[in-house]
Amino acid sequence: MNQQVQKDFLIKLSNTKMPFGKYKDRYLIDLPEYYIVWYHNKGFPKGALGLQLETVYELKLNGLEHLVRNIRMM
Repeated sequence: MNQQVQKDFLIKLSNTKMPFGKYKDRYLIDLPEYYIVWYHNKGFPKGALGLQLETVYELKLNGLEHLVRNIRMM
């Protein structure tokens, strides 16, 4: 991915809310860690949402979720 694509992806991720389930309408980055880990173990959904959830997993795993929250605050 080039830098502009990465930037656009993170901006979109920072503003995306969970579209269904118990955590519907909660920002993906604000989903509880155990829920993201559950998805990691179960398998992420296909498509854009799955890629976003997988990214959230990696960000939380590495303690970097504040980066996405900061983007949303801009």
